[in-house]
Amino acid sequence: MNIKRWTILLGALTVIGLGAAAAPVLAHHSSAPFYDSNRSVEAQGTITKFLFRNPHAFLFFESTEPNGQKVEWQIELGGIASLTRTGWTPETLKFGTPIKAVGRPSKAEGTHGMCCAKITRPDGSAIVAGKGVQEAEPPR
Repeated sequence: MNIKRWTILLGALTVIGLGAAAAPVLAHHSSAPFYDSNRSVEAQGTITKFLFRNPHAFLFFESTEPNGQKVEWQIELGGIASLTRTGWTPETLKFGTPIKAVGRPSKAEGTHGMCCAKITRPDGSAIVAGKGVQEAEPPR
């Protein structure tokens, strides 16, 4: 192969490599289209499921509305790396654990979801010593 062909091949491989390296960064998305950053919602109840996985962990819990109706909430959390850095593990939140969550509500009408939540015990104390899960300060 001559030098011109090697240069073209090397250039093409470089472009492909850089594109592959940038793909995860470009794939990350904002929560703004899905959650209302101008409002805050608060709920408390007991955990029904904790999915500790990437790209986002999810927490499900059941609360009781003032009218007695049961509601299942879903909280979208960050990735497991950010949760692990604050001391959380897949065993941190177990089925039946009572929690309180304050976060940004879902924009999807009729749903009970939130993100960017501060998750504590119902009395406001941390679940993990010295730490709560909080990705961003929810609006007041």
